[in-house]
Amino acid sequence: MRLLGWLLVLASCGAAQIRTVTLPGKSPLVTFRIVFTTGSAADPADQPGLAYLTAQMISDGGTRDLTYKQVGDALFPMAAGVSAQVDKEMCTFSGATHVDNLAEYYKLLRGMLLTPGWREDDFRRVKDAAVNAIKIGLRGNNDEELGKEVLYETLYQGTPYGHFNGGTVSSLEKISLDDVKAFYKSQYSQSQLIIGIAGGYSPTFLASMKKDFQALPAAASPKPKMSAAAAVDKSRVLIVDKDTRSVAFSIGYPIEVTRARPDYAALLLVSSYLGQHRMSSGVLYDRLREKRGLNYGNYAYIEYFPRGMYLMEPQPNLARQQQIFQVWIRPVEPPTAKFALRLALFELDKLNKNGLTQEAFERTREFLSKYVNVLTRTKRAELGYAIDSLFYGIPPYNDYLKAQLAKLTLADVNRVIKQNIRTDRLVIAAVTRNGEDLKRQLASEDASPMTYNSPKPKEITDEDTLVVKWPLGLKAEDIKVKAVGEVFQ
Repeated sequence: MRLLGWLLVLASCGAAQIRTVTLPGKSPLVTFRIVFTTGSAADPADQPGLAYLTAQMISDGGTRDLTYKQVGDALFPMAAGVSAQVDKEMCTFSGATHVDNLAEYYKLLRGMLLTPGWREDDFRRVKDAAVNAIKIGLRGNNDEELGKEVLYETLYQGTPYGHFNGGTVSSLEKISLDDVKAFYKSQYSQSQLIIGIAGGYSPTFLASMKKDFQALPAAASPKPKMSAAAAVDKSRVLIVDKDTRSVAFSIGYPIEVTRARPDYAALLLVSSYLGQHRMSSGVLYDRLREKRGLNYGNYAYIEYFPRGMYLMEPQPNLARQQQIFQVWIRPVEPPTAKFALRLALFELDKLNKNGLTQEAFERTREFLSKYVNVLTRTKRAELGYAIDSLFYGIPPYNDYLKAQLAKLTLADVNRVIKQNIRTDRLVIAAVTRNGEDLKRQLASEDASPMTYNSPKPKEITDEDTLVVKWPLGLKAEDIKVKAVGEVFQ
């Protein structure tokens, strides 16, 4: 494995090895990212949400010696905390402290991770929060995230990836504290541990930390066999019927490309050209919002990107062996929803047929070569990306992506477009009011005429004559409507 710019230390621990990613420096801020390469993909089939509850009990449940309140009171004067993030194959615990408080902070962090409190009152509080995160947060207040998660659940149905990381309401309500303890005992091991640390710590501190974590079991229990998403053989739609003013579309299908694959940089460039998250430079943003005023945002992704409502850049430590290509379109007014969907697919079809121009290729490549510096501008982010690079078996992300982009050609990118961008055999997740009405619209090939409040250039109106009749190829039997209260229930 090639290692540039960061240090990987493999410390022998009997039969196990603790992997350590370190970024030593002179900064007075010491940053931690403690990652276990397990997550919701290791949930038992009948207990979705178990990995999530376990991580939340560790970060929000105190230690064996200190209650949750006592831990919070101790962290407050340090202006510090510990947060948990759970994904399919990673559980991450992160935090930072000033070096003057390092010993005191680490004592708390060590207690939370190695000797959790496991108190019943904390478990009830954490479980209630997890249930409300689905009922109120996801289903009630976040159509963007809801559509994305419904898309992932639909695509990965029947696989270890096939449920929301936070579980389902019915499963969470049945999980017991003993279940959480058992998951911790079986999955939180030295073999699945990556210790990430950056800043002004001493070698002695790191050695002591690695010794402490030898208290974990050497190896984890076997996880469920990883299986790929089933191939999408025809386009289909799942509509979530919810009392909401607008329509949110998430469109996608599985891809074989991850950071470990040769075509990663090329496909990343394609997604950036289509629509970089929260940026106005993408072609989808330009054609749907700028030229026609249809909606707020139109972006494309080739990696899982949760919490997009609150973030400008993706977060690290969401590394996965499997990814999907996804386009996000929202919010769209119901009268123009079918036209907006047609226009997005029309643009994808145009890209597949025509590819990128040399100018668009060079402009997007130059942007990405600079944007990667933004992604890793903090030590916390740099540390997270270094851990992800270890997961994927690639060099440090900045160096890796810049090197891949530098040797890309337009022919490479247009080949990848032909192989990966399509408008058939895809899944569409929609969140809308009056789901049956949207179903009737999408199942019909009737025109979806578009009117504007102000005159548009002839280029736009001429293109609209093609878009309004662009075939969706959807059949009524392939469009399902589900009440929002049934989603993740």
